[in-house]
Amino acid sequence: MMDLEAANVEPKMSQRCGFRCLGPLTFHRAVGEAVNLSQGCCHAKRSNATYRNGLLFSNRPVRVQERVQLRVEDDSACWHGAMRVGFTSVSPESRSLPLPSMAISEIPSHWEIPSHWAAPVHEEFCKAGSQLEFWVSSTGSLYVSNQKGYNHKLLGGVPLKQPLWAMVDLYGQTCSILLLGSKMGTRFFTRRSCQSLLSPVSDTASLTSDDSSQLNLLLESDGEETRCVVCMAQEADINLPCGHRCMCRPCAIGVLKHSGSCPLCRQRMKSSPET
Repeated sequence: MMDLEAANVEPKMSQRCGFRCLGPLTFHRAVGEAVNLSQGCCHAKRSNATYRNGLLFSNRPVRVQERVQLRVEDDSACWHGAMRVGFTSVSPESRSLPLPSMAISEIPSHWEIPSHWAAPVHEEFCKAGSQLEFWVSSTGSLYVSNQKGYNHKLLGGVPLKQPLWAMVDLYGQTCSILLLGSKMGTRFFTRRSCQSLLSPVSDTASLTSDDSSQLNLLLESDGEETRCVVCMAQEADINLPCGHRCMCRPCAIGVLKHSGSCPLCRQRMKSSPET
């Protein structure tokens, strides 16, 4: 069994586009052997040839009371059991591949210093098309809720004085999910994550001539390497008119075509026509 040790990591929250923004939230690129990521690392699909090897982690630590929102895209009657959810204090960046095959039986929860807290979600919550959210409460309890608003406590004892990454195990019947983002309610308003559910476009075939000319204005940068906030995998090498360098070229093409706005500050990527 892989020897995983808790990493002493300070939380690094992604750049936000405003006070109410929680920052981009996707799945981290380190995933179980049977998982494929798409749609900017927001859609995860496990091979139906196995019921395990479906571990996923958030790309950043999540906050206390920040509700991670998921939609089950597909399930399979070939297997028993369903998705597991929870949190870990071990950074995905510090993990060695391959990952353990399951979140519960192969990631010990009773070490001298526990670093993983996960529990199975009831199969009724995990039918295809179902939406659910899970979070850690201010008292250190792990909760899950479905679209009908039914809250269920899964376990307690999650420590709150260290960074916590969300953890999902595509186990058993649950073989495909979509990360919808996250939200955190306050007394006066609700804060939400910002993320793009766009599949990166690999070519400019679908762009108009005007789109292509505008894209040519987004010059490539040779500065310090940073990760693309859309796919979280490639280097961000495109400078936007607003000054942000936050996307790789394929993702910039997709965002230009579908929304046309910087994913961080929402400023338009196209220059305004002169009047």
